[in-house]
Amino acid sequence: MASSLTALLVFENNINKELVRSLHVYRLKDGKEKEVEREFVFSVDGPYVEIKAGPILRLRRFQVLELFEGQVIGLWRCIFAFHVNNPPHLSHSSFLLSVSRNPKLKSIPTLAKDIHFILKLSCKTDNEEPSRFSSKEICEVDRDNCHQSKKSLPVLDQDLNCLPDSVSPFELSKSEQIELCAAGVMEKKKKRAASEDIARIALEDVVKCFGLPIVEASRNLKVGLTVLKRKCRELGIPRWPHRKIKSLDSLIRSLQEEAERHKQDNGDTTMAVAKRRRMLEREKETIEKKPFMEIQSETKRFRQDVFKRRHRARALGNQGL
Repeated sequence: MASSLTALLVFENNINKELVRSLHVYRLKDGKEKEVEREFVFSVDGPYVEIKAGPILRLRRFQVLELFEGQVIGLWRCIFAFHVNNPPHLSHSSFLLSVSRNPKLKSIPTLAKDIHFILKLSCKTDNEEPSRFSSKEICEVDRDNCHQSKKSLPVLDQDLNCLPDSVSPFELSKSEQIELCAAGVMEKKKKRAASEDIARIALEDVVKCFGLPIVEASRNLKVGLTVLKRKCRELGIPRWPHRKIKSLDSLIRSLQEEAERHKQDNGDTTMAVAKRRRMLEREKETIEKKPFMEIQSETKRFRQDVFKRRHRARALGNQGL
């Protein structure tokens, strides 16, 4: 029976990186959907091999549409998520799933065939993207460019952001542009980060910047914001963890202040504060190592209690004034 691919999820084992699982969702000719789960061994030294797989992921009964790259299900981390209703893009996938960069994929045709289908669907979507200009507008633009090339200065299409007698550097002739460049009038274009520099960014380099907002982190790593976000997705970081780490730092500082206040009190209170502080510090270290993890529920309840105490303290202070 004929079928078509509607979704593909690829997972990597967190313990053994050579184990890869895929979940394929096909729409059959009668309209029903069929889920197929496969498991592969992505050997570093040898060819890729498909092995017999049980329904480990399907037993979790998760919604395919709700899954995103970087999400963890048990011991498996999603490294690629595709659904036919969403615009297909393979540019964010890792090196493992690139047929052109990883020829070993050809040894497992059950996965390579579906990835090739997604690639063709992506190219078809890009080609069918509507043009911003009609053919008539394009002809008019070409006619205007032809007239402007015969004149030293433009007469029509005045830029309202410039003075009436000023001329945009891009409307000047080539020789005049060279003179302006030599005089330093034309603004230099910002250079993009080299692909070698982007490839050299490791997880350890990104972890060092978790304490900064993502914009400042991109400046420190000398890459653009979009490049850093793409690199984070490749490393399994779905969201920048700066806010979670900042929240934990604030709670740790609050415990330090509380420990100073209860320094002269009984030892039980001091020990409880120290124990809570150690738990928060361990949780912070865990999130730095595994940025996709969320703050624990117990920590969220403690944070809410701290906010309430601060609010009551401010309210009492205002009443005293």
